[in-house]
Amino acid sequence: MRMSKMFAKTLREAPNGADCKGYEYLLRAGFIRQLGSGIFTMLPLGMRSTKKIEAIIREEMDRIGGQEILMSVVNPADIWKETGRWYSIDKEMGRFQDRNGRDMVLAMTNEETVTDCARGEIDSYKRLPVMVYQIQTKWRDDPRPRAGLIRVREFTMKDAYSFHASQESLDEAYADQYKAYFRIYSRCGLPCVAVGADSGMMGGKVSHEYMYLSPIGEDTIITCPDCGYTANRQIASFKKEYHKEEMLPLEKVATPETKTIEELTALLGIGAEKTCKMVFMVGSFINDKTGEEEDKLVVAAIRGDMDVEESKLSNAIKANSLRPAHPEEI
Repeated sequence: MRMSKMFAKTLREAPNGADCKGYEYLLRAGFIRQLGSGIFTMLPLGMRSTKKIEAIIREEMDRIGGQEILMSVVNPADIWKETGRWYSIDKEMGRFQDRNGRDMVLAMTNEETVTDCARGEIDSYKRLPVMVYQIQTKWRDDPRPRAGLIRVREFTMKDAYSFHASQESLDEAYADQYKAYFRIYSRCGLPCVAVGADSGMMGGKVSHEYMYLSPIGEDTIITCPDCGYTANRQIASFKKEYHKEEMLPLEKVATPETKTIEELTALLGIGAEKTCKMVFMVGSFINDKTGEEEDKLVVAAIRGDMDVEESKLSNAIKANSLRPAHPEEI
């Protein structure tokens, strides 16, 4: 098609708000246009690129025995209440009522839907294992969309689901998926590394993320050059050397106008690793008896030279979400 007929135009300069080069190039080349915060229209060139990527994904999923389906974006809330995720997922999930007053959900992921379907379709263990996948629009009301398509609220996601009669069968399927993703990224020309990750709302014991290293990325990964251990900072475990000392008599020390660990260590002339700090948060929890959401004050004690990783803390105390506590709450 001639560029003069293209339903898009190129831009000489990037619009205000283009905070990274990739986003700037997509705007200037006429691939996408922003409709709202974290919401974009895919123009013809962007759509052609997306379709080519989807074709690669379909080929690799079909190669490992996947069967493509398409599930509804809108779900009745009953199946989400049955699993408890209606209550455990925070404001990221879109909720509304239909004209009859029934609770409905904009599905962020489709474990509930596919399981509800499978319990009607799979009537014998002899039909296992089976894996289905879809390429579908998803909505997550992210509070901080940024960097163009890096972090958005509406997006296209490939999600796959498998059913097995044994753990061994599941492990084999996971290995197939693991390799398939590497082939997908390789065919797209993206050098990625796989790292251990937090399973998040999907749950499960094992999870990996595929990271393309970028200075504007959303995550931090930790890797050990000696043993090869690599993981997302949200779940990374590590061994820290602790300094054992003899217990000294307690004494009161005046620390006027000393509000940070840095100020405290400078005043006392000690290292931050010899201090302890208290971090005050407010966590959102589900009341087991009423099913209602309630806030509770959470106090985390951590060594002075470390930071609290919110994902680890949320998992440890089973909080739906965390935020810094306000002074009046403390």
